[in-house]
Amino acid sequence: MRAFLLGPTAAGKTAAAVALARRTRAEILSMDSMLVYRGLDIGTAKPGPEERGGVRHHLIDLVGPDEEFSVSRWLAAARAAEAEVRRRGAPVLYVGGTGLYFKAAVAGLFDGPSVPAELRRRVEAELAAGGREALRRELAAGDPVLHARLHPHDDKRLLRGIEVLRHTGRPLSSWQRQWRRRSRIGEPAVALVRPRAEVHRRIEERFDAMLAAGLLEEVDRIRRGPGFSRSARMALGYRQLLDHLEGRCSLEEARRRAIALTRRLVRRQTTWLRSFPDLVWVEAGPAESAEDLARRLAAALRPWPGSGGNGE
Repeated sequence: MRAFLLGPTAAGKTAAAVALARRTRAEILSMDSMLVYRGLDIGTAKPGPEERGGVRHHLIDLVGPDEEFSVSRWLAAARAAEAEVRRRGAPVLYVGGTGLYFKAAVAGLFDGPSVPAELRRRVEAELAAGGREALRRELAAGDPVLHARLHPHDDKRLLRGIEVLRHTGRPLSSWQRQWRRRSRIGEPAVALVRPRAEVHRRIEERFDAMLAAGLLEEVDRIRRGPGFSRSARMALGYRQLLDHLEGRCSLEEARRRAIALTRRLVRRQTTWLRSFPDLVWVEAGPAESAEDLARRLAAALRPWPGSGGNGE
């Protein structure tokens, strides 16, 4: 009774998902790690009431921007939402591009080894005192696999890697290896993709449209109000505009970095999607309507219960 619509950033998942959900009478469960934050609206391309097209959406606006939000919290909320949708007899359509959320949904949660709270506080204090580079060197020596795929400012994973390494003497990447070994999805799943040049163009146009719609003001409003949690601050676009607002770069440089990093993210997302041999790929046509695309997606998702209907 559930299916997955995956795809990299700027592939057009939102409009296609709404059209698909209306066609199949499904409800949408978001798999986007930044849509959980209230107030992060423009920069996350969060669908508003009109864009949602009367389709029920779940797992959006769960917490304030100043709260930390973990995969385990998302999975608990997702299981509750899925149970609620099933009770109504509606098909479940998961939509998004956050790989860890998708992996948790289909394979369960990898918690890894627990660590003492005192150790966690000590590592966090080292980071807060300006020790990021020292921690990164420690991680590079003890867990080169994790270090190689770590973004320079991904403090959350840096902290986790260090605390596990110090407590167990074993790299976090080795704990994760068995959990990640599963490559088949085993459920109806489709990836919506577009040609690289088109995606690059869409990313630039989308970010400029966000700026025109007031993204800089949205970031400043949150900064002056509740503030950003460590994980919310990692949102692409927000982090770069915060750098500008805090005097570390010009607005044009923030724009350039946000676009470049989003394009890099799309490459990583696309590579990750290729790791699933049973994932069906659907390439959107340059002028294809959301409704026409939804028909192709529904066909690709058979035998998902929702894909047999026409929503008419």
